[in-house]
Amino acid sequence: MARITEELVRKRSEHNERMIGTLEELSLHQENIEKIEHLHNWCSDLKILLLQSNLISKIENLFKLKKLEYLNLAINNIEVIENLHQLESLEKLDLTLNFIGELTSVKNLAENYNLRELILTGNPCCDYHGYREFVINVLPQLKQLDCVDITRTERIQAEKRLPGIYSHIIQCQVEYKIRRDEQKLRTMQKLEQDAKAMEDLTEEERTKMFWNMKSEHSPEMRIEIAKKHHKSQQSITTDSSMPPKRTLKLFSSSGRPFCVNEPKIDFHFCDEADRYELEVKVFKFLDTAHLTVDVQPNYVRVTVKKKVFQLALDEEVKCEASSSQRSEITGHLLIKIPKLNGRITKNLVIGMERKTAGKRPKHSCIDYRNVVEISEDDEIPDLV
Repeated sequence: MARITEELVRKRSEHNERMIGTLEELSLHQENIEKIEHLHNWCSDLKILLLQSNLISKIENLFKLKKLEYLNLAINNIEVIENLHQLESLEKLDLTLNFIGELTSVKNLAENYNLRELILTGNPCCDYHGYREFVINVLPQLKQLDCVDITRTERIQAEKRLPGIYSHIIQCQVEYKIRRDEQKLRTMQKLEQDAKAMEDLTEEERTKMFWNMKSEHSPEMRIEIAKKHHKSQQSITTDSSMPPKRTLKLFSSSGRPFCVNEPKIDFHFCDEADRYELEVKVFKFLDTAHLTVDVQPNYVRVTVKKKVFQLALDEEVKCEASSSQRSEITGHLLIKIPKLNGRITKNLVIGMERKTAGKRPKHSCIDYRNVVEISEDDEIPDLV
């Protein structure tokens, strides 16, 4: 399974420019990590450490994190609370959905005088009669237990009830330990039997049989399930029967740009005499942060959520004079690209005349001389 490596920590610290020495917050959730290691030497300034949804079975190697305020170890395989007494700054500890049956191990948090919130929901110890009263008595510094505020009245009542529930909790722990030992033995025997039953089966049949079998909720089975998931993911990535992913080519060997529409988006392209106009019909509610426009002398490229839309241009254009704007109504992206050697043609002049038709100056003189064309041969009638 996975281990905590320097590359993994740097990858998860991109918000800190991949620097781990000054890192204050680190999230390593859902990485199938089985052991806590190296973090106390690499990230001594950590204030928040998130390790939920892994396969960690023991709390260890955190004693140097003197600034740590929040530790999340929810959904792991932890059975005992230990090795946290040296975290003086710890204020919140989340141990939701683990396998903690030894409730008296809560006493190991007594020296964490800044601890204000403790979450043990989903652990076997939460089913013990008197569980909440015991924790409140052992940890007087707590303000919240399992996301419920601890009132002064509740604390007084818990103190009165402690002598009567302590022996009961010890008995519950012993009974749970016996059941847990039996579960370990039963799980190991079942895994051995299943392995023998699957010897003559194909890999596909083994996988199908494993997922169809009933299993107990235990740390051992969680590890087996994680291994099966990891193995199936590896088989998918290494399957030679899968067709190779097509490499996107944007240019030919000679450097000529190709026309590419990877996002398969509708567009409208207009070739005017002096400019190009490209309307990319992106979705109205698509965030503009997911759009990138790049205009080059012989092509225009629009990247939509990391997918490339590229259009080759027949004439060279003015890159610096180009502009792009989104419509507030439709959300479409309009890109105007002036041509480098664009000329105003006769058709363009006629179009301009039509646009200016009827827009005469306020004080204009009408030339009546050219209203009727008169030639020399025409006879002028006599005046009446």
